[in-house]
Parts: sequence; structure tokens; C-alpha cells
Amino acid sequence: MEPPSQTTTEILAPGELARRLIRFDTTSPGGTERELIAWLAPLLEAAGLDIQILARDPERPNIVARLKGRGDAPPLLLHGHVDVVPVTGQKWSVDPFAGEVSDGVLWGRGALDMKGGVAMLVTAVLRAAQGPPPAGDIVLCVLSDEEQGGAFGALFLVEEHAELFAGVRHAIGEFGGFSFPMIGKRVYPIEVAEKQRAVARLVAEGDAGHGALGGQGSAVTALAQSTRRIGTTPLPIHVTPVAAAMLDEMADAVGSPADRLVRALKREKAAGPILRALGDKGAAIAPMLRNTATVTHLAAGDPGAINVVPASAEAHLDCRVLPGYGPKDLLAELRPLLAPGVRAEVTLFEASDPAVDWSLYPLLAGLLRDADPTGHPVPMLLAGVTDGRHFARLGIQHHGFLPMQLPPELRFQSLLHAADERVPIAALDFGTEILETLLGAYRGSLP
Repeated sequence: MEPPSQTTTEILAPGELARRLIRFDTTSPGGTERELIAWLAPLLEAAGLDIQILARDPERPNIVARLKGRGDAPPLLLHGHVDVVPVTGQKWSVDPFAGEVSDGVLWGRGALDMKGGVAMLVTAVLRAAQGPPPAGDIVLCVLSDEEQGGAFGALFLVEEHAELFAGVRHAIGEFGGFSFPMIGKRVYPIEVAEKQRAVARLVAEGDAGHGALGGQGSAVTALAQSTRRIGTTPLPIHVTPVAAAMLDEMADAVGSPADRLVRALKREKAAGPILRALGDKGAAIAPMLRNTATVTHLAAGDPGAINVVPASAEAHLDCRVLPGYGPKDLLAELRPLLAPGVRAEVTLFEASDPAVDWSLYPLLAGLLRDADPTGHPVPMLLAGVTDGRHFARLGIQHHGFLPMQLPPELRFQSLLHAADERVPIAALDFGTEILETLLGAYRGSLP
């Protein structure tokens, strides 16, 4: 599918803009972020925004656009990434880079993560540029490389161009604001904190030998026992302050008698059985209440020497650690699951400050209540990580706030990085209107 040509300076509807963005194959790494950025920048420039295109790698540039405000409030940062994860090995019903629309639903890689979100942010800023200046500057970042860690995107900007974010206190980006059905109610989680990213390495050592003599006590066997236990044993429950606030507001949303069950999740000894009883909904909440470790890589032996029992084997774990916990806490929870002869070490840990600046949350929650009086905004601890963690290094409080009212059967989290990723165009319109209102209402903290 050929990417769209740039023939107009009109403000596109968010669904149409998202469709055009999807048509750029920006698979990370190695996609066409450069081509997308080159197409999008003139739209922002034509609207009167100050544009800078900054790059650590020319093929993976970033837009930093500024809409000047009146100077009555601190700048507000909006950010979103345009790289997407691969579709290799997935079975799609449509061409993932065609931007196909069917029955009011936009299909394609990035529809949710996050070209749909970028389209909402861009459209809201372009509309705001047509009206009176906002109270403070609006800084819009369209970023590369989020899916691979941000070294060419947000992290690069924070490390090399921190001056562009001087005075910024709050940021808006992924993930949050989407509707989530819970016990007959429509809940809107707003991300105010996220877990810390870590990588752990398991190393098993043993005696090398001949495959014909068996290998029950080998390094490979010990590693396999350890990874099986890690894959099947939930780590302990820990209720952090953000998770406690989330559960309290969820309980208020669902009402009696289910509220008692939701509040009971705050009791660490009782939470495990309750999460299992909640099924899919419990599985969605569980990562917000415990550290997680997922085996993603195994290595042992030489494929050309199948008859040799290797003397060592190793595995790598993708870990997410709750705010306020560190590498020692993670290792203490992993060690009881390891077989004799297997050791664990943390090879990467992206620490974050567990403190949350709640001052903008009431405005965000109020905007959602106004847009959907039957909905229930709740704060959320994100089980993953976003580019928000990089901007947090500058003291900026990130909020996952891309409002989308979704049909109950369309589960946001189940479509992330999956085949047939899609979003109703009406959901993009819903969120864009809220974001546009936010840009006019923002005063630095409380409305």
C-alpha cells in the first residue's frame, strides 16, 4: 500500500488522519518513520506551530511542535509514538498497513498502539490552533522508537534537548482513558503511574557430558525446572498506594454487593483467590498488584552438537516491578523458584520515583464524567511502561489519557500488539473532543 500524498492543509478528522498514518509501515525497528514524519510535519507547520525535527538517527526522527500560549500557565506536553510492533507470524483478516475502514471501525497495525492516539492528539492541537491561544504553551511530540525503548525517540530528546521541556509539569500520552467493562459498569482507567522495567538473567551450570547417558541433573534440566516454576507461580501480592486508590474507586463504581469483593483485593493474603475467581478481569488487574517475570529467551548448547550435554544454560526474563520496589526485592521473589545450581541476576533496571503528582487528575476525571455521565474514571497503575518514564526524569508527571468509549466486546488490552488490531472511529472522535476541551481548560493543575 502506497503511503498517502500530502495535498491539503485542511484539518482531517481523527479517523481519517489515523487511517493515513497506518498506511506508513513504521515497523520498529527498520520502518519508515522518516517518511511519516516528513508527511506530518507540514500539517503542523501550516497551522502556525513552531516545528523542530530532531533525530539521533536521520531515519528515525521526531517532531517537537509548539503552540504558543498566553503565558498564564506552565506548558503542557502531549506525546505519542508512531512506530509499531511487527506483524510477522500473525494472521490478519485485512492488510495491516492498508488502513481499512469497515462498519465504522478502522483496522490496521497501530490503530490502538498508537497511531489512533497520535491522530487524536494532533487533531486536538490543530483545532486548538484555530481558536484563542491556550493558557500555556502546548508542546506536541511525535516520537519514534517507543517500541524498542525510546533511545532514538523520547530518551534522546530528554538527554539531548531537555531545554525544550523547561517548565513542563504534566504530560498526556498513552495508555489510559479507554473504557473497560466491569460488573455491568463502564470504567475509564487513567494512568497516573507505571511499573518499572527490568531484565533478569538466569544462569544454570553443571557438568558437560554425553547425551546418550541422560541429563536429568544437567544445567538444561535445572534451567527448565526454574523457568517452568516462574511461568506457573504468581509472585506475591503488594498493594501500592496507586493500586489502593484504583481499587477503592473501582469499588465505588461497581456498587454493592460487588464493592466488597473489589475492596478485598487490598488484603494481600486474600487477593490471590479473588483474582482467580474474577477470571479475565482478575487477569487484567493482577499485574498491577504484583511484580511480574516472563521468560522470553532461552539459550543452551550447540545445535551442531546435539549429542553433547552443555555445561551451562541461560534464560532472560522480561520483568515489571512495582513502584517502590527494587532489584533486591525482585531477586528475593525469584530465588525460591530456582532449582539448585541456578542463579539469578538483574541486568537492567529502570528505576522510577514512586511519588505521584495528583494535581491534574481531578480535571481529567471531570472531563470524562462530563463526556460520559454513566462512566466511572479511576486512577490506574500501568502494568507496562511508556515513553512517560523518560519524561519523568525531567520531573514531568505523565498521565495515560487517550479517552476512547469502546463497545464492551472490544477489549483494548487484548488487541495490543495482536492481529486484527482495530478501533471504532467514533471512539477516536470521542477522545479528540475531550482532548480539545482539555487544551482549553488546562490551567496548570486544578481547573
